[in-house]
Amino acid sequence: MKRIPMVIYVAVFSLSTWAQGSEIQKEPDQGIVLERPGDPPAPASVVEALTEDKKAAQIIRNGHLSVQVNVTDNGLNTRDDAANEPSISVDPTAPNRMVIGWRQFDSIRSNHREAGVAWSNDGGRTWTNPGSLADGIFRSDPVLECDADGHFFYNSLSIFSSDLVQAEFFDSSDGGRTWAGPEEAFGGDKVWVTIDRTDGIGRGNIYQSWSTAANRWGDRVFSRSTDGGRTFSDPQVLLPPPIWGTLAVGRQGELYLAGNAGFVYNVFILWRSLDVKDPDVDEPSFQFFFANLGGRQGTGGGSFETPNPVGLLGQVWLAADTSDGPDSGALYMLSSVDPPGSDPQDVHFIRSTDGGETWSAPLRVNTDDRDAWQWFGTMSVAPNGRIDVVWIESLTAAEPSIGEIYYSFSSDGGFTWSDAVAVTPAFDSHVGFPQQNKMGDYFHMRSDLVGADLAYAATFNGEQDVFFLRIGDRDCDGNGVGDTEDLSAGDLEDCDGNEIPDLCEVAARPDSDVNGNGWLDVCEPPPRQGAGRSG
Repeated sequence: MKRIPMVIYVAVFSLSTWAQGSEIQKEPDQGIVLERPGDPPAPASVVEALTEDKKAAQIIRNGHLSVQVNVTDNGLNTRDDAANEPSISVDPTAPNRMVIGWRQFDSIRSNHREAGVAWSNDGGRTWTNPGSLADGIFRSDPVLECDADGHFFYNSLSIFSSDLVQAEFFDSSDGGRTWAGPEEAFGGDKVWVTIDRTDGIGRGNIYQSWSTAANRWGDRVFSRSTDGGRTFSDPQVLLPPPIWGTLAVGRQGELYLAGNAGFVYNVFILWRSLDVKDPDVDEPSFQFFFANLGGRQGTGGGSFETPNPVGLLGQVWLAADTSDGPDSGALYMLSSVDPPGSDPQDVHFIRSTDGGETWSAPLRVNTDDRDAWQWFGTMSVAPNGRIDVVWIESLTAAEPSIGEIYYSFSSDGGFTWSDAVAVTPAFDSHVGFPQQNKMGDYFHMRSDLVGADLAYAATFNGEQDVFFLRIGDRDCDGNGVGDTEDLSAGDLEDCDGNEIPDLCEVAARPDSDVNGNGWLDVCEPPPRQGAGRSG
């Protein structure tokens, strides 16, 4: 990998500059369809007629296997529905247990959407879809999280009135099979969520931030729960608000929020709180710092000459390096942006080593310098500090909707990046619009010591569907060694020959070991007493 020099960018904007608009221009809404009800739900007779005798798609590109998630009980595809805007969460106590949520449109003839959900206990090899969380109820903008103890949370927008939305939380203690709730949680359009998994006083705290659009709270765009999601604090003002962004928890339980500075698309903002972790602090204190990503965050603006006409072209991703490595404590920000010049969209990355006060110069992650679209840039950071990034890359500038998903990683804090590799075949993002001309607003990825789990939407079936892609080998016991290597070396056992280590099957499926002796029931009596059951 070629080492690219980086220089420090110092934020020079002030709040008064932001308010006056003397240095930057606040732009109008670029055609985003607000999350509000439109069409009624598709009739049951129409929905029931859509199931087809077609097995869920499995897509392979360069050795990377994608598995369809939005399937029926029999593993079949549903014709003429749509699924997009997926969010994935993985149980840290049993990484083979994971849940994906998405916006479910039962028929493309209606823009009515619900809270789609599916769970897996075999590392994403297969998925079970029990149906929407609340059948017939309008829901949108799913964001999933899991706390340090394996408890899953599903944040979903619901309707407060015809013009206003709010967030609600569901929770699951059985790996996504059943859900309790919902509990009201303030919130609004384009909400995002994170949970403190540290061992400090903030462990288990839930934090959420949202856009100023179409919600009841105006400039109050932040709230937290210190009791496991049972109640949430009154929303708090952050001005300028961080719009269309994400949140991250640092090593000491400090909280960071990033986004564009309140629809000022070419200026980005980082909010930091050091005391938000303390449940005894009634109203946490925040500081903000500006950042430069070298371009504008934007949307399709309603144009079919863009890959996502009325959706985002990429949200602002923020991550903290919580490893013990040389970049411990660093912050990373990434988004697809429109840079100066004729190039419509690139994936840009910046880093901060002082808690967001100053940032490096923007670096382009995609190496292809064509005037093409690199959109839906998505980032996650592994516990060892490796930075994983994916994006959709259009094949030609003339056909922005035809693209493949590419993957690149950095092992040195973002100074250098691996050669990008295509991990999916090409698909058309303009196919299968469900009376709403977009493929959602985001993908979602979670990284571990060996690889990454990606939830994304694509149109391989000629319609919008949600897929799961494992990038790299699996590491279901979290030892930093791929399962394939552990099995071949005899360090883990696979008594039933399904290529899943027995330890991980028992951890993700307690029902597979009824007597609790650590052995899969299908393999008793154990083939080798005492082997492979101590980890």
